[in-house]
Amino acid sequence: MSPRFVDRGAELELLESRFESEAAELLVVYGRQRLGKSALVREAVRNRENTVYWQATEETEDAQLSNFVETASETFPLLDDIQRDWEPLLRALGREDAVVILDEFPYLIKSNEALPSKIQRVWDMHLQETATTLVLVGSSISIMEDKVLSGGSPLYGRRTGTIDLPPLDLTDARAFYPEDEPDSVIQSWGVFGGTPFYLQALTPSASLAENIQSHILSEHGVLHNEPEFLLRTEFGIREPQTYYTILRAIATGKRAANEIADFVGVDSNTLGSYLSKLRRIRLIERDIPVTANPNSTRKSRYRLREPLFRFWFRYVYGQEEKLTQLDDDAYEQLVEPTFTDYMGTMFEQVCQNALPSLIPKVYQGIGYWWHHQHELDVAGLADDGTLVAGECKYTTRRMTEGDLADLERSTGQVQWSPADGTERTEHYCCFCRSGFSDDLRQTASERADVSLFTPEEIVTNR
Repeated sequence: MSPRFVDRGAELELLESRFESEAAELLVVYGRQRLGKSALVREAVRNRENTVYWQATEETEDAQLSNFVETASETFPLLDDIQRDWEPLLRALGREDAVVILDEFPYLIKSNEALPSKIQRVWDMHLQETATTLVLVGSSISIMEDKVLSGGSPLYGRRTGTIDLPPLDLTDARAFYPEDEPDSVIQSWGVFGGTPFYLQALTPSASLAENIQSHILSEHGVLHNEPEFLLRTEFGIREPQTYYTILRAIATGKRAANEIADFVGVDSNTLGSYLSKLRRIRLIERDIPVTANPNSTRKSRYRLREPLFRFWFRYVYGQEEKLTQLDDDAYEQLVEPTFTDYMGTMFEQVCQNALPSLIPKVYQGIGYWWHHQHELDVAGLADDGTLVAGECKYTTRRMTEGDLADLERSTGQVQWSPADGTERTEHYCCFCRSGFSDDLRQTASERADVSLFTPEEIVTNR
């Protein structure tokens, strides 16, 4: 298995088990672009017979059907004599108990909006009585959700399995990073994240700074225009500047809705529609205090989910002229002076994600918590009644007992009690890039409720 399938074992196992099923299977594989959906399904059928893998293109329906038949006929020659229409073609493949993968399914819907209804009809009347497997793959999340997954879709209730493919997490993505030192691993995740396409662009023999310079900052870099490409693919030409400005606002630290609205120049009611669409395509995420009810709280902050987008909107968007002038010195002059500050928020997310491995418990929720002037970078609500509270410092300064005291004061303001009515306990975690003072280490050695973590522990214990 090639490195691109690091940590895709669960998804491969699901697909392969459904291919072996004696019952009809209708599977949906979707997610944001560049996550490796096509590579995943191709790997799943690599050694299988009785399989048709076909990737649609943005052409007319007649051209799509002709191309599909040409591809499928290599395995099933009988299709040459079948009418060029999706219903008889799929019915014929169903009689062969074939595995049929229609990749880039949204392109097919764009050329024929009635296609989901046609598939529903042939499924209900013919395919569900066979052992065929039909896999619909798509990168346009909005189309896949509206036309395939939603309650208003003709296919609603027919699918037998769904894979909403996520990025790789840090543990698996680090196999692609150019440097093994723990802090460099965290920095690499903070820029390139876990999207397979971005990871495969990395040059293993180059440093992280060199990779950033050549692949993102350089106008010839493969990732230089990546965010713009994805946004235009998803939204077309509909108000792209507004989406860009919202993402830039969030990337530069304006996380509350009123801050974003003021930066963009729109009212809060209008902003909500844009934020909803960006959340839908997995580009931003709404944070609320981990103890709050998501359906009733008015406390919200927004952040970019994709690290590359956060980096791009901070250092590339709107700075083309400066990047051109600086050329090979762009990283040193433009990024390096503020990179530690940029990594602060990314470090908090790494620590949140690592918490279940570092403090093994069953958690009801892990995230941020804030109230007035008090804030926790990491807050975990454990089933055993423990509130795990953490402070993150991505600085050159070591953490001290004073930082622990601040953490304890903020934790004391958290209004949360275990659901079973038992008395809660607290566990304090200090996460620091530069380590800890002798007095804090001494305190941690004497107290079972205090844990200290450097990048080495965060990366290696995951």
